[in-house]
Order: sequence, then structure tokens, then C-alpha cells
Amino acid sequence: MKIFVYVKTNARENAVEKIDDTTYKVSVKAPPVDGKANTAVEEIIADYFKFPKSKVYIVSGFKSKSKVVEISGL
Repeated sequence: MKIFVYVKTNARENAVEKIDDTTYKVSVKAPPVDGKANTAVEEIIADYFKFPKSKVYIVSGFKSKSKVVEISGL
């Protein structure tokens, strides 16, 4: 399953907000430096969907606030 994610970095807390069936807003505490925010997005999405982190991948938008995330097994 592929979902579209809008990321807010340097947030006060990690959170996921569902916009519609395939679009989510993810707030992460991590800064957008050295891939830290991307790693945090994968971890937060994995926790939200109750999947292991190894099943969650960012497929596009590595340097953008808008990302496409693939969740294997959904």
C-alpha cells in the first residue's frame, strides 16, 4: 500500500494525523538533517500502522516535505 505523507519537522511531539484514506500529516521532532527526519517518519508510520519498521519505506520525496511511503504487507 502506498500513502502520501506531508511532513512537519522540528515539531514539539511526534504525531500522525489522517487527512483522508491515503493522505497523512506526520509531525516529527527530528530536524531535516542527515536523513534523521526521514528515519523518524518511517518509525512513526510503522508504529501507527502496527508494522515493523523494516516494512515501511520512503519511495519518493527524500528531500521534500511531501513524500510517498510504501508499507509492505498492507
